[in-house]
Amino acid sequence: MSTTADRLATAYSDAIETLCRVTPKGWYAERGTARASVTHADVASLNGVFDLTTDPDLGSLDELATEVRAQVPHWSIIVRGEPSTGIADLAARHGLTERSALPLLACATDDIVFRTGSTRRTLIRRVGAAESDTYTDAFTESFEVPDSAFGSLMGGAVLDTDGVTGYLAEESGRPIGTALGISAPGVVGVFNIGVVPSARGRGLGRALTEAVLRDGVAAGADVAYLHSTPMGRQLYESMGFALVETWTLLTARTSEA
Repeated sequence: MSTTADRLATAYSDAIETLCRVTPKGWYAERGTARASVTHADVASLNGVFDLTTDPDLGSLDELATEVRAQVPHWSIIVRGEPSTGIADLAARHGLTERSALPLLACATDDIVFRTGSTRRTLIRRVGAAESDTYTDAFTESFEVPDSAFGSLMGGAVLDTDGVTGYLAEESGRPIGTALGISAPGVVGVFNIGVVPSARGRGLGRALTEAVLRDGVAAGADVAYLHSTPMGRQLYESMGFALVETWTLLTARTSEA
């Protein structure tokens, strides 16, 4: 029997496929129930192999891991829940010995807690592919990573793709935050919520998240999902999100990457 967690796992998988098929250097493959996604961003979580079923296909994961490993230096394996001994052994054979939790949070759209009020002088607007460089610069600054880390991830036609919506927060004409919504029938995923260090602590993360959610509701979504960082979890829970399940991200040690 399909569960909410299964539904969201499918939505996430579809979102990653969409992104990989439109980002300029993207590559995507399927084998059995396993999936492989490569964006060529210099971030392990953005290049990976995953099987989001409850009984992952080890053989297919191993084959795809070999292909991804040959393409990019920084990559990962993602599974739902704690990795089995078989998954852990497979990951270790490919040099992925570090584990990180990926909490999957969700909220029925009827239960979202929206705040009324202004974000003062801040404008949040949708942006298309013509502004992908501006978006990438703000995204990079917000996540405090090197300038080249995201590469062409948000370039090409990504921000003009059906179901994909980018958002910029601006103040006095300066980009200070980003968000990304990826929609599927009945579901909206929240990604890329980031605020530049100098503008944090003023509610912009919430305002950006709300922008994604309002458009998702308008498009007919009955549930929203996201993966939360420890820093953002309290915010999302205050908006009505709750933990559905915890996934695991397997990566190489930093010194090995």
